[in-house]
Amino acid sequence: MSTNHGANLYDLSNKLGFDKNELKDFSSNINPLGSSSLGKKAIIDNIDMVSIYPDPNYYNLKKSISDYCNCDIENIVLGSGATELISSFIEIVNPKKAVLLSPSYSEYEKELNKINCKIYKYFSKRENKFKVNVNEFINYINTNKCDIVIICNPNNPTGFAFTKNEIKIILENTNAFLMVDETYIEFTDTNTYSSTHLVNNFNKLFVIRGTSKFFGTPGIRLGYGLTCNSQIKDEISNHIDLWNINILASIMGEVMFNDLDFINTSSMTLKSEREFILNELSSIDDLEVYHSDGNFILSEIKSKKITASELRESLIEKKFIIRDCKSFEGLDEYFFRVCTLNHDDNSLLIESLKDIFKNEE
Repeated sequence: MSTNHGANLYDLSNKLGFDKNELKDFSSNINPLGSSSLGKKAIIDNIDMVSIYPDPNYYNLKKSISDYCNCDIENIVLGSGATELISSFIEIVNPKKAVLLSPSYSEYEKELNKINCKIYKYFSKRENKFKVNVNEFINYINTNKCDIVIICNPNNPTGFAFTKNEIKIILENTNAFLMVDETYIEFTDTNTYSSTHLVNNFNKLFVIRGTSKFFGTPGIRLGYGLTCNSQIKDEISNHIDLWNINILASIMGEVMFNDLDFINTSSMTLKSEREFILNELSSIDDLEVYHSDGNFILSEIKSKKITASELRESLIEKKFIIRDCKSFEGLDEYFFRVCTLNHDDNSLLIESLKDIFKNEE
């Protein structure tokens, strides 16, 4: 069973004999409030549109994204999920040398390896609580004369985020293309951390977002990228298929990006629950808990009473799933990650964790 992208609920439910709906998945980082009710209603009300082709220009969808991100509509490219755009951008830029902020999402390295790119990894460190000094990072980029820098912001799994001003400083002081993956940006203060407003002024900046996590729609496979670089936009358009966004994804996107009630409620609720989990986890003496600006929290079993894998197995018996982080380069077998679900589930997880570590004494 692959652990690269969290739990496979289908495999787990078959293996354990549970209904997959019984499992509380703290590994997937998806909005526990579900998806926009207005967006789902739009699909139901327009279900007969499955019989026609989508608008190949996706004007209404791009207009909704433009309003949501406060960016120029002509700077938007669409993808079947963020992963398609990551792959296309890397292939188009075709870098010889790249910097990855590590530990991080594994797909970046996989895509760079496909084009035989030399990879330099700048590791954020446990002793610095995984925070990154922007000037040291810039020096590392320039010293290695890299063509592309890839940043997940906030970073998965550490939760660290560069501010938009720090991203601007990186752009102003390096010559590299900068790909900023903002998959988790809506879980934090976008006014402070999002780079979307920088796109119009820096033609080497490519910002990627998906709708799987914050909007709770991994099933519709909708992602988008922002760039003012006309060559990049044209080449991405040539890489992807005509009508690469299905009409139901387009309809839902047109509505959910404008569903302010859903957006505001999600932001307030999830930030509150993240703080609750951070505080509760920090009260467990066995754990070192790291601050996060994402919808997930990285923790380390500093007492080393059990490994993260053993902790995961103990929790699965209680129908909770956490992410064992030993597969992230730079982390060891004592690191695990949890995301936020609803308050009752979060409370039950904390209670179970406290019981497990108490029984390990």
